Amino acid sequence: MFNLRRMFVYLFLIIATVVSVFPFFWMIISMTNKSVDITKGRLLPGSHLMDNVTSLFGSVDIASALMNSAKVSIATTVLGLIIASLAGYGFEIYRSKAKDIVFNILLLSMMIPFAALMVPLYRMFGTITQTMPFIGIDTLSAVALPTMTTAFLIFFFRQSTKMFPKEMIEAGRIDGLNELGIFFRIFVPTMKTTYAAAAIITFMASWNNYLWPLVVLQSPEKQTIPLLISNLGSGYSPDFGVIMTAIVIATLPTAIVFFLMQRHFVAGMMGSVK
Repeated sequence: MFNLRRMFVYLFLIIATVVSVFPFFWMIISMTNKSVDITKGRLLPGSHLMDNVTSLFGSVDIASALMNSAKVSIATTVLGLIIASLAGYGFEIYRSKAKDIVFNILLLSMMIPFAALMVPLYRMFGTITQTMPFIGIDTLSAVALPTMTTAFLIFFFRQSTKMFPKEMIEAGRIDGLNELGIFFRIFVPTMKTTYAAAAIITFMASWNNYLWPLVVLQSPEKQTIPLLISNLGSGYSPDFGVIMTAIVIATLPTAIVFFLMQRHFVAGMMGSVK
């Protein structure tokens, strides 16, 4: 009975693995085939990889799109982690009824879909454009600012701060550190796994963000990689080999970030403190 149960568990895991991995396998195989072979469902490697790569770099400025996505994602991740961790730390360490009310209102904001906020955000950035064009419509700053931090990220840091030993804060105060010194010199190094998990979540969300950049960016040279891939597939007769090549290239940065920080990500999601 025990062996039968284990067999079903392994069978389920094998099926789940195949279902999860197959899209990536098909994507990599497709980038080596012609568009007509992809539409036919060919699952064998082809000999058109270099042709697809040459066509991709010859038809669109993918390097510029990758650079734009990198600028937005890195800025969003770095500044978002600082803001969200400061907020989460403050909500947990300095407790009061007023702050709990503010935090509850912040959590309620998670129930509002982003699509409902796009029109007010666009009008706000349209107004800002008249006085501060460097953060207005059709700028990378306008892409990064609304998504720089989220209620979920603040909630994530507050929950992780519950595991932080409060004795270390008292020890820092006794040693003469001010509150910012305690945060940056004690809290941040101790919670590095939490920061790693939050960095992966924020970077991947920013890198794959499509809806808001589609609304706020208007110049072709400002487009991010999701917009470029969308444009490749919007033609009358899209070249699926080129599209798959672009998707694979766009997936590599997030895959590299995740695999480099995978151990810290698991520890951070479990709320461990080292």
